[in-house]
Amino acid sequence: MRIDLFSDPICPWCYIGKRRLEQALATYHRPLDNLEIVWRAFQLNPDMPEAGIDRQTYLSTKFGGEDRATQIYQNISQVGASVGIDFQFSAIRRTPSTIKSHRLIRLAHGLDKQNDFIEELFDAYFLKGQDTGDNEVLLTIASQVGMEPDSTLEFLNSDRLKQEVIDEDKQARAVGLNGVPCFIVDNKFVLSGAQEPQSIQQVFDLALQEAGELEAS
Repeated sequence: MRIDLFSDPICPWCYIGKRRLEQALATYHRPLDNLEIVWRAFQLNPDMPEAGIDRQTYLSTKFGGEDRATQIYQNISQVGASVGIDFQFSAIRRTPSTIKSHRLIRLAHGLDKQNDFIEELFDAYFLKGQDTGDNEVLLTIASQVGMEPDSTLEFLNSDRLKQEVIDEDKQARAVGLNGVPCFIVDNKFVLSGAQEPQSIQQVFDLALQEAGELEAS
């Protein structure tokens, strides 16, 4: 089974979606043979300057003010707590562009370190308030998951995979994707949003039935 997961590493619902996917996999009634999870690029803010912007400016622009943002994030914090995420939104001082993060996610995939890298990205941004658009922060995260520092820095200082990330984001929008997370299982079954584990498992059932590996109930 293959799961293509469109996400953005500054999307709190994507972090929640990751946790719920993990719960769905851990409690599913059978092991999934040859499971492959591929994280795909989607930018919540495709027009974000590469240096990012001040967090308060971002909140005012996107939500019409800090009060409205606080209401939204209180709800997200409650949902996050239910899956073991202690969101620290108040620690975030800068909203980054995620181009570099997405490029490194692609690089990490080729090194079989994609899931670990994404977990550390979420942790750095949502739990520690770090600027994940900054090269030093990204280099530290990459090193934590075993990516070689010198070659990773050389990669960050280049434009490698930048156009691929931009194109993937555009292609996703062109076929109607306008929010994340979005799970696509075996290129056929689509589940939008950070759905509960039971809903994700129902999509597993459909995919296995389609493949003739599970009888319809």
